[in-house]
Amino acid sequence: MPSPSYASRNGPSRNGPSPNGRPRIAVLADIHGNLPALAAVLADLDRQGVDEVLVGGDLVGRGPQGSAVVARIRERGWPSVRGNHEDYLLAFRRGRVDPDWLVSEQWAASRFMAAELSDRDEAFLDSLPFTLAATGEPGLRLVHGSPRATDDGLGPWSSDRELSRHLATIGEDLLVCCHTHRPMLRRLPEGTVVNVGAVGLPFNRDHRAQYAIFERDGRRGESGAWQVEFRQVPYDLAAILSIYQSSGFLAAGGVTARLLALELRHATPYLVPFLKWAEVRDVEPRLEELPAFERFYRPEEPLQDFFRRLGELSEARP
Repeated sequence: MPSPSYASRNGPSRNGPSPNGRPRIAVLADIHGNLPALAAVLADLDRQGVDEVLVGGDLVGRGPQGSAVVARIRERGWPSVRGNHEDYLLAFRRGRVDPDWLVSEQWAASRFMAAELSDRDEAFLDSLPFTLAATGEPGLRLVHGSPRATDDGLGPWSSDRELSRHLATIGEDLLVCCHTHRPMLRRLPEGTVVNVGAVGLPFNRDHRAQYAIFERDGRRGESGAWQVEFRQVPYDLAAILSIYQSSGFLAAGGVTARLLALELRHATPYLVPFLKWAEVRDVEPRLEELPAFERFYRPEEPLQDFFRRLGELSEARP
């Protein structure tokens, strides 16, 4: 059985270098166009005495401030990998999507987020690599989803066997991933797998912006164990919800924008459960269906229970 471990509290702030002289490496990801959350993380990071910062992708998508987020990351000069939402919005900007997606309500939010990006943002996002390795400390490999694909999520549900297979495909002993918006730490004989959680849209019922800091035990030159500090940073949630309104995203983004706002409020998935529910009920995923979905959905219950109830609903249909 999987045996995930997740340190839910911040460690003490660090204003100086590591006492053992080894680099401290921060990884943040899944900002999703949420500038207030990113600003809070940047302020926290500046107090942590880190030596290197990597970004795990999904700077954009699922939020209205993609261009501002890209500008802030670009200003900092931090290397980033490519996430699946970079690919989605690039495809929309270039018209390389199903023609129905260019007009349907379901994809109105994606059209808004793609149009909000500039040509310079597009070029930056298109330049991002699939994977990166830390330069200050050997042994850390970063991907957005898994070493296989940007949309291949690794999380607390992943088996030790699956994670070991992924570790076997890289040359490092620490695999850092993102994408699922849920922090995870798993230590295995082959190495360590960590999901850093999400800055802009957490799905672990914790509204705070989340990232992680990594540091090896022992002196330089020694192959010490990786230590992981999960950071949770409070930020002004009301500010980003207000930006949903003032930017026009909530009005223009249709049902998807409403679902993303619910994800922010509850720090748990709404969009994918809604789409699965609409599919089972054989209805179009439109705004008028949202009240019926909210009567069925229980945001506090585990997703496996939701999918079990959804399966029962499917079986009960004629």
